[in-house]
Amino acid sequence: MLKRLSLIRVAVSAFTLLLAQSPSAGLGQPSATTSTAALPGGLAAVMVNDPQSASLDVSPLSNPSISGTALQIHWSDLEPAEGKPDWTRLDALFSAAERSKKWVQLLIFPGFFSPAWALKGVRFGEFALQYGPGQGTVMKLPVPYNAVYLKRWFAFLSLLSARYGKSPAFRVIAADGPTSVSAECTLPNAAPAVKKWQKLGYTPTKYLGAWQQVFAAYAAAFPNQYVSLSDGSGQVGLNDQGKLASPQAATTRHAILAAAISALGRRFVLQSSNVHAGAGPHSPNSQADDKVVIDSAGKIVTGLQMRSAAKNSSKVMGAAGNPPLALQRSIDLALETNAAGHHINYLEIYEADVLDAKMQTVLKSAAARF
Repeated sequence: MLKRLSLIRVAVSAFTLLLAQSPSAGLGQPSATTSTAALPGGLAAVMVNDPQSASLDVSPLSNPSISGTALQIHWSDLEPAEGKPDWTRLDALFSAAERSKKWVQLLIFPGFFSPAWALKGVRFGEFALQYGPGQGTVMKLPVPYNAVYLKRWFAFLSLLSARYGKSPAFRVIAADGPTSVSAECTLPNAAPAVKKWQKLGYTPTKYLGAWQQVFAAYAAAFPNQYVSLSDGSGQVGLNDQGKLASPQAATTRHAILAAAISALGRRFVLQSSNVHAGAGPHSPNSQADDKVVIDSAGKIVTGLQMRSAAKNSSKVMGAAGNPPLALQRSIDLALETNAAGHHINYLEIYEADVLDAKMQTVLKSAAARF
């Protein structure tokens, strides 16, 4: 963990130095070549698309404590047929956001959740979902640097930009592509998965090359938006010779972050999506992971997202059997200030908590801290 903090601080410090040499724009502000109007800020409601529902529930946007929304949706639900996207749910989202003057972050998941047509002629491996709904289910995952897969993903991004790129509500988009189960820059990395990556010819150089293409594509396709990278610890510990090398995982993570900062500049957003005040499977809480982002606040744009809804998982969120207290404790953890007195720009809270009447006092208090 200490090495990870050190590597990220080096990248952020280098970026801050570059900003200091360019006084024409303030920290965290978009470059002069973009028309992004404002930073993403305040509380945002995490909305998870349910493809079985007839429509997208946009009611969280009516909550006065909420400033924005982060929609999680699968690529397969948006473009079931190549070149023929179904914009119904995104149209509803942007319409509601524009009416309520709330900002939008899109987190569109390819990887495991790519449409079937996008995998035709693409090399893939079969891996178990690392976490989230369906954890443990074995699914097809395209090799993250496969040229055909990335070309199809970039073509979809072009369609997305053409439709929503000029919406005043569209503030942030998560960088995705060489991903797996979410917007986190992670891959399956348990021992059985690493053996599969060896057979598939994975190398960190190929993987980093894919991310460099992704950041360039996002910078070009979304000139009016900030682009977030969700930091995660699920990197593959293999070197370029295909040999086991545990330290390589941290080196690869640092290289991806540095590539994002280089390509995106002031439009880069560092995010982590695992805030929890209670004990998780690997740590007593998320404080150490959150610190990576919190320490960068004031230097670059930063955001955190809750691990889950306190209403449904009060124990891991900080107070078993008391969801409002659990939510409060996790918010307090996320909104800690760093040594310079800064806290993150935005905090994302799951819609189950945003809609729960018992949580409104907690949400109102949190919103007032921004």
